[in-house]
Amino acid sequence: MLRLLSGLILAASAAAADDRPVLTVYTYEAFLSEGSPGPAVRPLFEAECDCVLRFVGVGDGADLVARLRLEGPGAEADVVLGLDTNLTAAAAATGLFAPHGLPLPEALAVPGGWDDPLFLPFDWSWLAFVYDETRLPEPPTSFADLLDAPDDVTIVVQDPRTSTPGLGLLMWVKHLYGDEAASVWERLAPRIVTVTRSWWEAYSAFLAGEAAMALSWSTSPAWHRHVQDDDTKRAALFDDGHYLQIEVAGVLASSRQPELARRFLAFMLSEPFQSLLPTTHWMYPAIALQDGLPPAYDGLIAPETSRLFPSEDVPAIREAALAEWLDVMSR
Repeated sequence: MLRLLSGLILAASAAAADDRPVLTVYTYEAFLSEGSPGPAVRPLFEAECDCVLRFVGVGDGADLVARLRLEGPGAEADVVLGLDTNLTAAAAATGLFAPHGLPLPEALAVPGGWDDPLFLPFDWSWLAFVYDETRLPEPPTSFADLLDAPDDVTIVVQDPRTSTPGLGLLMWVKHLYGDEAASVWERLAPRIVTVTRSWWEAYSAFLAGEAAMALSWSTSPAWHRHVQDDDTKRAALFDDGHYLQIEVAGVLASSRQPELARRFLAFMLSEPFQSLLPTTHWMYPAIALQDGLPPAYDGLIAPETSRLFPSEDVPAIREAALAEWLDVMSR
């Protein structure tokens, strides 16, 4: 009898759980892996919303737009999290996003401020080349310095068609060199050991000693300090500036749970969510945290110049820059 009663209680609990509304969030797979924000965000938001938060991993951030174009208005998602400002214009052009309609938090701390009716930022960092100071005691101090560096100063980078940092590098070179970008890629190509589909593939190659530097973020050394107690990994500070990556989220117009979706975006910019990012996502939070950043962030590079194209200008610039890159890299 006791077993029967217990079974009925469990069945009733499962039924109640099934009755909760489901919010589906498309994001990139790195957001969902062990030790990343996703597993910690889910129980926090579910406790607040009395809903089921369902994450769907979709490759890298650059794959999210392709998935949305493929699925169109029939997309399962209510929210898309993981685009960046190099992708927002393309995402907006699909016509699939609805205005978020939310006020910006007073604690918002994104370089340059924020003003976008469709997307809200959730983290940011500068792109940078990470190196091991025991292997490269004198890293390049500018892009020009990198181009003129000894032949053994090799790099691993990501494909701009599949990776947001790879696309960021494409924009970085274009922002710095404009019409001379193609000739810069010609000079850079011989020191590129490999071009990978994802950030992790490139960074793993660097950690395995396959190259002297890897395209990553200025915040990457914080992971080594915090998790590995390793202070040998540094981000090279370029005096001609670093390209800024700002990651965002938005609500789909086809959402079956629009109010819940906007509630998730508001939660995304709250202290409980944002405080997870520095030690699970290794990026700067989009708001100023009440207790500040962890000690692992002390002494990280702080570029004086942030480089960033306006999001609305990116599609046309990307098309030309990608053509230049493909022409050089296919030779």
